Amino acid sequence: MQNLYEQIDSNKRRSWLIITLFIALITAVGYAVSYLYGYDWTFLVGAVIFSSGGSVVSYFYSDRIAISIAGATPADMSTHKQYLSVVDNLSRVARIPRPVAYVIPSPALNAFATGRDPEHAAIAVTQGLLDQLTRTELEGVVAHEMSHIKNFDTRLMTLVAILVGSITIILNWVWRMNAYGGGGRKSSNEKSNPIFMIAGILLIILAPIIAKLIQLAISRRREFYADASAVLFTRQPSGLIGALKKIDQVKIPLNQATPSTAPLYISNPVHDGKTEQWLGKLFSTHPPVVERISALEGKTS
Repeated sequence: MQNLYEQIDSNKRRSWLIITLFIALITAVGYAVSYLYGYDWTFLVGAVIFSSGGSVVSYFYSDRIAISIAGATPADMSTHKQYLSVVDNLSRVARIPRPVAYVIPSPALNAFATGRDPEHAAIAVTQGLLDQLTRTELEGVVAHEMSHIKNFDTRLMTLVAILVGSITIILNWVWRMNAYGGGGRKSSNEKSNPIFMIAGILLIILAPIIAKLIQLAISRRREFYADASAVLFTRQPSGLIGALKKIDQVKIPLNQATPSTAPLYISNPVHDGKTEQWLGKLFSTHPPVVERISALEGKTS
């Protein structure tokens, strides 16, 4: 397993690689759509500009967007003193600026971190988590989220989510244009290469699925790394292990979560947790809790 500093460097490189790959995928989808429906190059250029512009805006405002969707409010010293103390202490251990601490008004047990870098980061935990975890367990959860910030996971997953969404929006845009008679005007004399047509159709169909599977695979791997990094910060795996067990046992839904924000959380907030079958694991944002606990206990490599 990579050490902490290797993870940080790896995530920074992956951030730029993911941007490049997804923009290439969006360009390919745009070209395929232009070819199949007879749109001119304006559509392709517009698709790339749209996806790039959306990425830039969301990149700089991802923390505000995620906090707003969750309905979180700033933690208050008078009622959340222990939580703020834990965040302050662990930010010192992690050697990063103290993230802004938020509380989600929900009895569910969950938490997430967001922000494009350690200087613009936030951590949000549910009220249920604060009510039911011991201080040691809370430290494990906050350390997990702190490691996401330290390792630049928040930047990586924000970029991935934005670019996956861009592909979906572009294809929905195409569907609406054709549904309302806005299709291209390919000349009847223009012959289409059947191989290109088949490849284009397959690309349009498979692009959103491929993009989503990449996003989920990255999300699952980041959770294992964050668990390991959290133990380095707290020096006591029992805290995070105990927290994960409680989170897995308490099945209160988090209504504020959405499929788009689910990968941010420490535990999947919009899934029933039944990921034992290989297909369930493939489409899950998080690895099974039992596997995460086994990894923390050193039962798996």
